[in-house]
Amino acid sequence: MAQALMNYLDPGAIVLGLKAATDQDVIRILADRLESLGYVKPSFAEAVIAREARLPTGLPLGGKNNVAVPHTDPVHVLKPGLALATLVDPVRFSNMEDADEKLEVKVVFLMALNDKDMQIEMLQEIAGTIQSPDVIAALIASKSVEDVSRLLG
Repeated sequence: MAQALMNYLDPGAIVLGLKAATDQDVIRILADRLESLGYVKPSFAEAVIAREARLPTGLPLGGKNNVAVPHTDPVHVLKPGLALATLVDPVRFSNMEDADEKLEVKVVFLMALNDKDMQIEMLQEIAGTIQSPDVIAALIASKSVEDVSRLLG
């Protein structure tokens, strides 16, 4: 099921045990990784932050370990890729379904996709993967890229 995720998840864009204060900090850290790896343009981070303000991407999973999937328009992307952060302390993202509600997020998948159709497929892949609370808990507990690969590979 999650094979597609590891195909796009660059080991250099996986940040485990990140300490960040805000959703914008997480987005900037992950966007910087993707930019340094050649996936996105310098405009990417601010475009994601602007989109997140209008169209939030926090996914409520019914527990403490919610997920966010920020992304932006393909124009800011050079080649498709994913970045992943697991957070030491939750960061608040607005709920995709109710922008006024803040969710405590512990896992962030930052999508850099240069094709709108691919965005939908990737969101479905991620949604399918995160349905399992065990997978999310194991992701949060991951100590290495190898751990993540085993879970998402």
